[in-house]
Amino acid sequence: MIVKQRILKAALFDLDGVVFDTEPQYTVFWGSICRQYHPEHPGLEHEIKGQTLTQIYDQWFNGPLLSERDSITCRLNDYEQQMHYDFIAGFEALIASLHAHGVKTAVVTSSNLPKMESVYRHQPTFQSLFDAILTSEDFDRSKPDPDCYMKAAQKLGAQSDECMVFEDSFNGLRAGKAAGMMVVGLATTNSVEAISPLSDYQTTDYEGMTFDSLQSMFQDASELS
Repeated sequence: MIVKQRILKAALFDLDGVVFDTEPQYTVFWGSICRQYHPEHPGLEHEIKGQTLTQIYDQWFNGPLLSERDSITCRLNDYEQQMHYDFIAGFEALIASLHAHGVKTAVVTSSNLPKMESVYRHQPTFQSLFDAILTSEDFDRSKPDPDCYMKAAQKLGAQSDECMVFEDSFNGLRAGKAAGMMVVGLATTNSVEAISPLSDYQTTDYEGMTFDSLQSMFQDASELS
């Protein structure tokens, strides 16, 4: 049987823990918030990783804590203004390699526009690295729903089976899979063992990763499917 080569046309990246090494900083912030409001639930900051702010509020800040949401949001906005946005090792080189081979790139994040303004200030070249940047304002439904990745593919003119998703959180990994896309899991937020069932390949960074290596992964995955 002759297997037709599948060509990678679009690479779709989550933001925190995938483009930027920011997860440890968010752990510090949410650790403080969770200890203040939920001292009865130690380690909650690790459980909520990968959730949107709305999902966190809906589950953990209802009832008597509903009135605290505005205060927490203001604290989070202030915190994000001071955060460091350092690229995951090898990321910029990978983007250059993908663009050199005609692969479209997009950020698909649950972050909102105020957060992205902070990103742009800290990383002035950030927007030039991507063909599209989709934020929470662009989606009707949050991850793990595949809506965000389907919209990103459409925006880049690619089919689901021509896309590769890069994610670190459980909800993000599930969204990529639900979209029918190949998923590369970043072990920056959760362990390799934890993300393996939800991803086709796992890595800790992008060092040594190129278009050729991704295309090889892409073709291997298509032959197994």
